[in-house]
Amino acid sequence: MRNKALIRTSLFYLIAISMSNFFRFDILGLRDTVESMPVWTITLFSPLGASGILIGALISIYLLRKERKTEFSIFGSSQKWSLAMVIVPILVMSIIGVKNTNGVNVHYYGFIAGIGTLIYCFCEEIGWRGYLQDELQNINIWQRAIIIGFLWYFWHLSFIRNQSIVDNLIFLGWMIFGSWGIGKVIDSTKSIFAATCFHMIVNIMMFNSIVKNGLAWNEKLIILGVSVGIWMLILKMWEEGYTIENTK
Repeated sequence: MRNKALIRTSLFYLIAISMSNFFRFDILGLRDTVESMPVWTITLFSPLGASGILIGALISIYLLRKERKTEFSIFGSSQKWSLAMVIVPILVMSIIGVKNTNGVNVHYYGFIAGIGTLIYCFCEEIGWRGYLQDELQNINIWQRAIIIGFLWYFWHLSFIRNQSIVDNLIFLGWMIFGSWGIGKVIDSTKSIFAATCFHMIVNIMMFNSIVKNGLAWNEKLIILGVSVGIWMLILKMWEEGYTIENTK
């Protein structure tokens, strides 16, 4: 890695791991206050846990663009297909509904939880794929997946709360595999939104601080199956060059 690239990457990661975990570990004790506020404010506070990734990425992307044109953008090669993809899980979560302790209608909370999760995952994806994958574009796909996957794993600092070697190795493996899979999606679409969708479904299936225990396992499987099924269809049409107008 060249010196400038190493400086950009180090700057991104230093900001990402320090600022994000400041909020993720609730150093300021804001969690109780936030949870007592109106439910819709979830969408305002959900990015805090990924704020360091977002800010670090934006700074490093700015520096990278002084050197060359960046490869990825919010919508990539199709704004319409990107938006179609992000609508799917939010719609499915709204229909299924998410149970909560706030006494809020489950369908309304499902909509808010979907929006909040989307915003959080989008902030992460601007960093891991939107910046870091672009920065590492000159190395092969598995080397890139291993580097991003390890940095993604370490950023979570999961080993502080769970010191099981097996659990951490499994989590690391998922981060590397996810970096490979989501990396292939953004390589083909150039869309951070498309990458966000697959990050979002992983977030929902594992532990989500907004959803918590509000979805049963079979409900998560429905969200997974419906979302991924529709996304695969969208990606196929996207790859083949169809537009939404052509499919009407």
